[in-house]
Amino acid sequence: MMKFNLPTAAVAFSVFAQSIFAGDITFFDASKNIGVPKGKNIVNHPDSIELTSTKQIEFKGEWDLSKNLDFEIDVENLSAARGVDIRVHIRNDEKTPFKTSLSSIGARVNPLESKTVLISFPAPCPDKSIAEKMKGMREYPFGDGNHEKNYPRDFTKIKVVTVYAAWTSAEPHFKIKRFVAKDSSKRKTPSWYSLDEKRFFPFVDKYGQFKFREWQGKVHSDADIKAAAIAEEKDIAAHPSPANRDKFGGLENGRKFEATGHFYVKKVDGKWWLIDPLGNLFWSHGVVRVSPSSAITPLDGREFYFEDLPAQGSEFALFYTTKDALLAPYYVRRGIKNTYDFSAANLYRKYGKDWRQKFADSAHRRLRSWGLNTIANSSDESIFMMRRTPYIDRFELKPPEVPALGGKEGLWWPFPDVFSKEFEKGIENCLLARKGQLNDPWCLGFFVDNEIHWGSPVTLSKNTLLSPATSAAKKTFRDILKDKYGDIAKLNAAWKSSYADWNDFLEKCEVPEHALESDLLDFNRLTTETYFKKIRDGIKKLAPNKLYMGCRFSGSNEPLIRIGAKYCDVLSYNIYRDDLKWFKLPEGIDKPVMIGEFHFGATDRGLFHPSLIRRDNQKARGQSYYDYVRSALEHPNFIGTHWHQFSDQAVTGRFDGENFQVGFTDVADKPYPETIEKVREIGYKLYDIRLKK
Repeated sequence: MMKFNLPTAAVAFSVFAQSIFAGDITFFDASKNIGVPKGKNIVNHPDSIELTSTKQIEFKGEWDLSKNLDFEIDVENLSAARGVDIRVHIRNDEKTPFKTSLSSIGARVNPLESKTVLISFPAPCPDKSIAEKMKGMREYPFGDGNHEKNYPRDFTKIKVVTVYAAWTSAEPHFKIKRFVAKDSSKRKTPSWYSLDEKRFFPFVDKYGQFKFREWQGKVHSDADIKAAAIAEEKDIAAHPSPANRDKFGGLENGRKFEATGHFYVKKVDGKWWLIDPLGNLFWSHGVVRVSPSSAITPLDGREFYFEDLPAQGSEFALFYTTKDALLAPYYVRRGIKNTYDFSAANLYRKYGKDWRQKFADSAHRRLRSWGLNTIANSSDESIFMMRRTPYIDRFELKPPEVPALGGKEGLWWPFPDVFSKEFEKGIENCLLARKGQLNDPWCLGFFVDNEIHWGSPVTLSKNTLLSPATSAAKKTFRDILKDKYGDIAKLNAAWKSSYADWNDFLEKCEVPEHALESDLLDFNRLTTETYFKKIRDGIKKLAPNKLYMGCRFSGSNEPLIRIGAKYCDVLSYNIYRDDLKWFKLPEGIDKPVMIGEFHFGATDRGLFHPSLIRRDNQKARGQSYYDYVRSALEHPNFIGTHWHQFSDQAVTGRFDGENFQVGFTDVADKPYPETIEKVREIGYKLYDIRLKK
């Protein structure tokens, strides 16, 4: 998933509100001249403050906000192009890093919209014994979108309150007129707040659903699952496929191009397209992680969360052992020993002993009926290798198979040592493990790696300097510097370093404070170029007819994009935003672009976390899907969008705690009708929209 980008600038000032008194707490009100800040990033108006070149404004003081958990903010979005997601962050100490602050769910303000947003923090769990037992989830029954590190919550001693513009451009443009913490002492709390530990646990039913809440579509019996299946079959029969599609999902009766028997990219009338194996125009409308095992959840130390876990040796004990092939290694690395697969267990209830085959068949028929034409990466191989829907696979070049740079400075995880022999061998091994895909007409190509955090234009060089003497990258860096400077003394003079000799350069794992930036930039570029070139060469050697789809950028810099564009057939991005109208490649680059991930979610159907991009309800979620895909169809560079993901995650979280409402279907394999309606609407008129001038 894409990570949060921290603000590059902030405005902070002190304010002393009457927090010891009952009622509302006003941090700022321009009309009453209360708490009006001044600063270089603030334009003061009689009725508001205008924020420029900053994503946040901080209010410092001391408050007990335990009875003021509803924040009201008058906001005007001055941007005509981009929406803004307003959040509130709270810290108990000024020294606490912003990225670990307690964050609210955001409130959406559309372009040029003025509105009063209400941002509410859930009340802390009243029974501390329950709170202390909560673990392994990004959000809990007593929360609404905050991360595990912020739980349990303490609102009694707050020193910093921040208004933050999340998921927006580096320089959002908006006004704030008023910011008040409303009295929430009379707010009604959900019924489960009154339960003690003995009555609260277990809180998950045998279907993998939260017990203490009702919602539209909740399953109460096996009969509910089977009835939903019958209803859906009728829906699919009524909508088997969009008209005018070839067997791959391309435009059957449109313009014809060279039929190579494989997918390739081509620019047609100013817009990038995929051309399918039959020579027809193709736009990839897909979904990630088509798998029967989306709702596997760890049990270690949490067995008491779950009602009616099956006995070992019983019929449903099988689902202690079913795995998701892609994610299974992540459970192993974290030492997770015991899991349960609620999604697959529900498929067994739905289909019986042939659940795998029937789910796979259903997946292909559903995708066609819904107007989708691609099984995107991280999906179940047994499903996409049925060769009934085009697919894209993904592999990763990570330790221990491939050596990594020794440091993680500015990285989310170690970056591979691209100068090592193992790197090239790793590419070859990953491709040979996919022999059936290398010349398969149904395979579009390959993503390699995922959401690498490339950092700044010198991050990889710094991590190379932090690597051990055995690192091939570090030896390469030494050789380049040795060729440039000759004598170590000349390097020391340029870098103001103190290496005894070139061997000492290898042995020391440090980044000299004054290392010459031009040297770091040059080696960073070489490392980046080597990464993309070796992968491109490996794919074109073993799978010459397949597209190199890039690494699914979730953060980038311009030099990186320029290098990637030289070697990738397609640039891929995971972009969690409202739409793609704003997207633009660096000047002079014209390449096809694929969206590897996006999604929207809500908490009105039982899950605790709405996903990376929240919507108020399922109807809004469906409309957001339509708007996002349409913005891609109307952009000349995009050749497809892939939703993350086919089915919801487990309510109690996967290996990393993610428990997002992100599926086209829920844990019981029931489609969300509001979302499917809009997926189908945009999918059926896909080519009409793309072909419009």
